[in-house]
Amino acid sequence: MSLYLDLSALQSVPVANLNRDDLGSPKQVRYGNAPRIRVSSQSWKRVIRDGVETDLGEKAVRTRMVPVKVRQKLEDAGWPKPLAEFAGEQVVASVGKKGIGTEKEGHTSVLLFVPAAAIEDLAAVCSDHRAALEKGQTAKKPGRLLPAERIEDILKQRTSSISLLGRMLAEVPGANVDGAAQVAHAFTTHAAEPQRDYFTAVDDWTGETETGSGHLDTAEFSAGVFYRYATVNVTDLIKNLEGDAKTARTVLQSFAEHFLFSLPQAKRTSTAPHTLPDLAYLAVREHRPISLAAAFETPVTADGRGGFSPASRTALASYATQINRLTGQRRRRFHGHTTIAPDEQLAGIGDAHDSFDQLTQAAVDSALPAPGQPA
Repeated sequence: MSLYLDLSALQSVPVANLNRDDLGSPKQVRYGNAPRIRVSSQSWKRVIRDGVETDLGEKAVRTRMVPVKVRQKLEDAGWPKPLAEFAGEQVVASVGKKGIGTEKEGHTSVLLFVPAAAIEDLAAVCSDHRAALEKGQTAKKPGRLLPAERIEDILKQRTSSISLLGRMLAEVPGANVDGAAQVAHAFTTHAAEPQRDYFTAVDDWTGETETGSGHLDTAEFSAGVFYRYATVNVTDLIKNLEGDAKTARTVLQSFAEHFLFSLPQAKRTSTAPHTLPDLAYLAVREHRPISLAAAFETPVTADGRGGFSPASRTALASYATQINRLTGQRRRRFHGHTTIAPDEQLAGIGDAHDSFDQLTQAAVDSALPAPGQPA
């Protein structure tokens, strides 16, 4: 039986364009027969990953530039550029049944997700086999000149964030990692559509008698209260970390913190939308995770105070109460919340905690008790 940490949050975001489509407009989704503003899971997951890696001091990179970076590393070590470039190509050509293809400028045809330290390890393999590379560089069909098993072992290495978020790399046997974390697309709890902003920029060096702007354009933005959800399969996280429950606890705590505190960075210099969630609700469940997104299938309408945030908090608590009734509150080890409005009566979402830190700590303690704590 698997164990899950569910994380739900409601966050009011003012004028922003956190996540754009191919035309530069805020992404959208139609849900409950109403238009909503959406922020993709990939967008939010990226900033969460950056935060987790910073906390743990383990940088991983998702890139198509492994051959290029190997080449640059070898050039820095004094290798001639043509030989270094050939070595970088051999690194990815020497793995799997057919190797990993390369495209223009030496980029791989697929994204690789590897520890940042893998580049140095791959360059070391090339150095150990420099003689073979020098000989093969002039051959018409050089074949594979580097030991596939050693390179594959390097490309299969994991950081904690790879164990957490997963990796798809079919070209290297055994490199795939089923991620322990799942992140949902965020969407507004109420009907919302993009709005247009007409703006101008002044040319500071025009003459005093000249009028008009140096540049004018339009951009789109949005605003709203977003429901956000993610879940971590704690059992899979421990498995991906090869049974290291202590590290799993650290990763889980970091993920929970950055889920609540992170924000996609698009257009930040022109919008600065640096808000925090109004409400966070965490639950530790056995058997399966439960999202509360359906609480907002019927769009929230503004309450008597004029905003969507209070009504959204009420809707989430009401829906959670009914879900708890349906499930009989079975297989749930813990649930609790913290809110910007502690005087609100929010039954159905567990005990109230004063801060995000207290809430996340209580949830992690329930999922993975620290040494000496009762299980």
